Amino acid sequence: MNFYELVQYVLDDTFGHSLRLFRPELTLAATIVALLLASMLLRRWKSGSFYVTIVGLAAALYFAAPWAYLQPGVMSRPTPIFTGMLVFDPFAVYMRGLLLFFALLFTTLTQASGMPRREDAAEFYVLILGATLGMCLMVSANHMLTVFLGFEMASVPGYVLAGMLRSRRRSSEAALKFAVFGAGAAGIMLYGISLLVGALGSAHLPTMAAQLADIFESGSRERDTVLVLGGLMVMVGLAFKISAVPFHFWTPDVFEGATAEVAAFLSVASKAAALALLVRLAIGFGHVEPTVPTGLPEPIALVSSETDQEPAGPLSMVASRGTLDSDSLADARRFIVGLVVLLSAITCTFGNLAAYGQTNIKRLLAYSTIAHAGYMMMPVAAAVALAGDDTARARDAVASLAFYLGVYLFMNLGAFALAAFLRNTVGSEQIDDYAGLVRRSPGLVVCAGVIFFSLIGMPPLAGFAAKFTIFAALFDAYRVTSGGYLLVLLFIGAANTVLSLFYYLRVLKVMTLSPEPERGLPRISLASVPGAYCLLVSLPLVVLGVWWDGLIVWAGQAARLLLY
Repeated sequence: MNFYELVQYVLDDTFGHSLRLFRPELTLAATIVALLLASMLLRRWKSGSFYVTIVGLAAALYFAAPWAYLQPGVMSRPTPIFTGMLVFDPFAVYMRGLLLFFALLFTTLTQASGMPRREDAAEFYVLILGATLGMCLMVSANHMLTVFLGFEMASVPGYVLAGMLRSRRRSSEAALKFAVFGAGAAGIMLYGISLLVGALGSAHLPTMAAQLADIFESGSRERDTVLVLGGLMVMVGLAFKISAVPFHFWTPDVFEGATAEVAAFLSVASKAAALALLVRLAIGFGHVEPTVPTGLPEPIALVSSETDQEPAGPLSMVASRGTLDSDSLADARRFIVGLVVLLSAITCTFGNLAAYGQTNIKRLLAYSTIAHAGYMMMPVAAAVALAGDDTARARDAVASLAFYLGVYLFMNLGAFALAAFLRNTVGSEQIDDYAGLVRRSPGLVVCAGVIFFSLIGMPPLAGFAAKFTIFAALFDAYRVTSGGYLLVLLFIGAANTVLSLFYYLRVLKVMTLSPEPERGLPRISLASVPGAYCLLVSLPLVVLGVWWDGLIVWAGQAARLLLY
């Protein structure tokens, strides 16, 4: 294949099917351009930024169409797009739909809470859309360059969002700390990517897995140190994004310094994208696909032969060995499982213990998100442990994470929405200042009770169903693999669920049992905009706790093609 044929192939691939499957991301990019043009040309139309953003996100969600793609039998295998840089599969569809749906709810929250100010609205929504675009790239990344590109596109807008309150010193400190630590984590991750790519000779994830299996199959251990070091460095970047211990240190300070709305965005969207990327990388390096779809035509050479025959591409290179399968990656899976188990156990335990002494609602919720990050890493460990023995149960483990993320969206968005509305009415973010709130705003306190009890994981709310699914995935992994560490992790998760009961109940105790201050508290009716929004995000937690078949079926469809 000569240069002109290669260019023609890339053009055919791009315009033939890749752009059609990339329409949600293109819509987000077009919305960003529209916002910037509107802010320059229509300076008096300040409130228009919200409506442009809503229309753009709704259009992107329409093109993402998770309700269509997640139907049984619609997709038969993953589709590489843009010559293998991204992959279009049910997992990408589910996560992309989740992120876009959250962005719609989040944008509505900003309008209801009055944040941002009208003069900053265009810039604020551009940053939100830019970060969402980067997260959509993260969840469908199939190449290490795309992994890092999406990671940075999602991270950099967050640094600016954390410092949106320019007049507050604490907000500026949060933005500076976030940017410095984020740059350090990104640099370490990039160096780790360079080590892995250099050691494996490719940046394409399926090809890297095949090369890794080839190294293990041959018995060569010369590159073990480089591979382990590279894997640890990549995990540093992911752990920072997920807020996993010991890379969680930015979270409480940034959440306290940023507005409650921005904290909600970082808590839900950022973690969901990072966990999806963790699934991609953990399963990608722990499982060899039956074929390695590079997205490029077969004659394009990665390794040349010494004969006059046409050079072999990665597919024929793998097929020539004839012995490569997922068993060759058993050592890689043990390394990944051990690392994820250790991080998840420490993360959920530390997050729950550190939340006890908090007096600021945003700091308490920050440690709560750290704890939930630990819970959500557990099914990743179960899926990787099962990948070599029972791929069906491994997919079920990933489905439990997808279901948990769908429930987590409503739980954490509701918690931070409460903090934002109470900040506006009470004028404080200290938990003690919510004393006696039930006497003036009983409906709001009921919504708070639903949200906090769901965060604990108490039946019959959706949080219980979410935790039940990830604990069931851990138990299945223990039964199949006889890995005692998975059973220990299950007990740690259950014990932490009990621990979390106390600090969530402390907030509800202040709202219901503490005496109302003499100055009184403002009233927030469920008939008001803040009350209606809290009802909107808390009601699904009740519904999904009883009728969760629909979401769990979608989650199962999302994981259907991850291991095939």
